[in-house]
Parts: sequence; C-alpha cells; structure tokens
Amino acid sequence: MPPVDIMVVLAVAVFAGTVIQGCVGLGLGLVAAPVIALVAPELMPGGLLWLTLVLPLFTLAREWAEVDWWGLRWALLGRLPATAVGAWVVTVISARALGVAIGVVILLAVALTLRTFRLPMRPSVLVTAGVLSGITGTATSIGGPPLALVYQRELGPRVRATLGVYFVVGVAVSLIALAVVGELTMAQTTTALSLAPLLVAAFAVALVVRRRIDGPLLRVVVMVVCALSATTLIIRSLAG
Repeated sequence: MPPVDIMVVLAVAVFAGTVIQGCVGLGLGLVAAPVIALVAPELMPGGLLWLTLVLPLFTLAREWAEVDWWGLRWALLGRLPATAVGAWVVTVISARALGVAIGVVILLAVALTLRTFRLPMRPSVLVTAGVLSGITGTATSIGGPPLALVYQRELGPRVRATLGVYFVVGVAVSLIALAVVGELTMAQTTTALSLAPLLVAAFAVALVVRRRIDGPLLRVVVMVVCALSATTLIIRSLAG
C-alpha cells in the first residue's frame, strides 16, 4: 500500500475522474492514469483497471436499457483478441516507457476528441476501435477514447450505457490477461479495494453535476486538464 500522502493524491484523482466519467461516459482513466503513473507507477495498469471494472456497474444499474447491443458486439470482436497484445506490451516495456506511452495515448485521445469528426457507425469502424481499445486499454488502462469517438454524436444515456458494458467485459478480460502474464500484483488489487468506496460518493456527485453542466463545455474542460496531465507525465518520464 502506498504512503498516506500518495493515497491522498490518488484519491483526489480517482474522485475527479469518476465524477467526469459519470457525466460523459469516460474519464476515470484519462484523469487518473497520468497521476497514478507519476506518483505510483507500480500500480499501473492493474490498479486502475480494477476501478474501471467496477465504476460502469453504477451506470448500468440506471441505464441498462440504453445499451447498443449491435455496435457493442462488433467492438468487442475487435477488443478481445487485441487484449493479448496489450498484455504483451506491459511485459516488454519499462515504467518510463509506459509513462510516455500513457501520455501519448491521452494526447491523441484529446486531439481526436476536440476535433470531433464523425466516424461512420459500421462494423469495420467498430472492430478497428475495439482493436485499438484492447491494446491501449490493457497496456495503459485507457481504452475508452477509440469507441467513444464512434459514439460521440449519440445521446448521453446511450453512450454511457454502451461504454459501460464495453468496459465491464473488456476490462475483465484485460485483468485476466495481465494476471496470466504475471503483471497483476496484490498491491494493485489492495490499493484499488481501498479506493473503491470513493466511486460511490463520486458517482452520486456526478448524478447532480451532469444535470447542471453543459456536456460539450464539460468535455472541453476535461480534455484541457487531461492534456496538461499527459504533458507533465511525458516530461517527467523522459527526464527520469
């Protein structure tokens, strides 16, 4: 378990990321990953993946009926086999290189999200998004942006519910893959368990916030924060 001061930093990052994901459908990984990689890199990616497995269950309890099962099956068709590639990546690169990789993935996600171009909702696009998500999600714990880009023009409940099922299934497979290759540690699991109660409180806050804050404006603010975090992470990783 990390020291108390580190746990406080982790708690703030997880709380903020959970509120954001509760509002827009993703955000826990984007916000928390660079912070965790900076202050406690030994917890990546397994520690954050445990939390991203649990959080979507809260959304699904409220918006299960909004899931797009047609699109989901194509996305999972791409994600599940690509998970093995992500697990392999974790075994062959250093913590420093992983920090740079996380930062680059976040910056790419920010750039694509701010551009907000329309991707066609067809099987080939969904499978491709699933493949990219499987690799980045397993290696860096950030797997939401590729699929979120495909669904960005859909209504909020549909986006949140579809991403929710996708995260639960995909992250579960990623955790199994990391365990198989020996990259899922007890420290990652116990730290995630200690932070899990924050998900409940933060999600309750998100239910209030998302009724009062304009979605597009919130997304821009989130992306700015993520970009600054990712840039700091890359600089620190390269300097180390």
